[in-house]
Amino acid sequence: MARKKYVICGVSTRANGMFIRPMLDTFQQHCEIVGLLDADPGRFTNCFKKFPALAGTPVYAPDQFQQMIEETKPDAVIVAGVDYTHADYIVQGLEHHLDVISEKPMVTTGADCKRVLDTQNNSRGKLYVTFNYRYSPIHMRIKELILEGRIGRVTSIDLNWYLDTYHGASYFKRWNRKRSNSGGLSVHKSTHHFDLIQWWAGQRPVEAFAYGALNYFGPEGELNPVKEDGRYCGTCRVKHNCKYFMRWSSRSKEIAPPDDHLTTMDSKTGSSTGYRPDGCIFDSEIDIEDTYTAVVKYDKGAMLSYSVNFSLPYEGYRLAINGTKGRIETMEVMSGRAAFHVPEQTIDYFPLFGAKETIHVVPRAGGHGGGDPLILEDLFLGPDPLRPYEIMAGAEAGALAVLTGEAVWKSAQANRPVRLTDLLVESNVSELSKGRVSNRV
Repeated sequence: MARKKYVICGVSTRANGMFIRPMLDTFQQHCEIVGLLDADPGRFTNCFKKFPALAGTPVYAPDQFQQMIEETKPDAVIVAGVDYTHADYIVQGLEHHLDVISEKPMVTTGADCKRVLDTQNNSRGKLYVTFNYRYSPIHMRIKELILEGRIGRVTSIDLNWYLDTYHGASYFKRWNRKRSNSGGLSVHKSTHHFDLIQWWAGQRPVEAFAYGALNYFGPEGELNPVKEDGRYCGTCRVKHNCKYFMRWSSRSKEIAPPDDHLTTMDSKTGSSTGYRPDGCIFDSEIDIEDTYTAVVKYDKGAMLSYSVNFSLPYEGYRLAINGTKGRIETMEVMSGRAAFHVPEQTIDYFPLFGAKETIHVVPRAGGHGGGDPLILEDLFLGPDPLRPYEIMAGAEAGALAVLTGEAVWKSAQANRPVRLTDLLVESNVSELSKGRVSNRV
């Protein structure tokens, strides 16, 4: 069988680690990378240095997508650049009736959700959104417990997500700090969480009410050593007075913490564009929130109580799912950067009438709790024939997660509930609400 040909839009840290490396190694017999597209030529240089096998691969600028398709004749497009660029490449790929693999978030706005959904409905290609958290062994087992009917119909979910002072702060150093790039963290980060909830519950979100705030970062951050814009960690004259910097550094060197997926081969790219990934977390350019609490209502009656905080002493989450027949609980603390002993993550199952059961799940190696290797197998080898349920996310799931995130942000701004259908025009509302969007999961 001939290898499938891929072009990659956005030669980012994520593209290099998540896609290019395994495509050249594990999936070499099934994949061929025939073109690379990026706004920064420096990323091509870094990519070829890291992966000599790609030397000579044609490269293209963002306005050369059509030329790239005509010259390389790919079977599929991988979209892994800055979030706001996703929509154009997804739409163009689907218009060419190609399969498209997109990093999350699928897009950053409801308007772009409409564009993608409309195009998907008229395309012979399929869109796949890489919600790899679904593929964690713990998360898959939770889905299986719900499908087995162990807790009955899902009625309410409590999810509290914590990011530590390294990972959380990183979003405020990089391009994510501007809403125009990322949609804000209720979209860029929380779509992961909202997707898990809608997938577990088997219900579609319909309305959100939320509060949001910038508590830690930006110029008014209480730990800002001096109000002065334009600083970068690499050259900052006051960084040794910055508690966020010094938590992961000494006065003589910066120390990458364990399990650091942010220190990567292309962390210094951007010389052609002026971009730096070490901007000051207290800069006034920051226009996104670092704290959210939200309530989300679903179409079959479930309710989500959600919070996310981007500056905490440790990283992880607490989850409880309640149903008409019982309750599921689990807690994860990411062990790599935790400053204390971390117990094994288990699932506690409480039947409505009966004894508690503790479920130990076999761990799996790989990023995102072992999810990355499995989702790559589904993407490049096809769905696992032994898995009795659907897991890969498509256009509808990607849109619902983004719409939930945008509704959370807009609710926080307007101080009122926001219905997801208000973020789409009527032609899309009818299709989405009835589950008629193609490639549905």
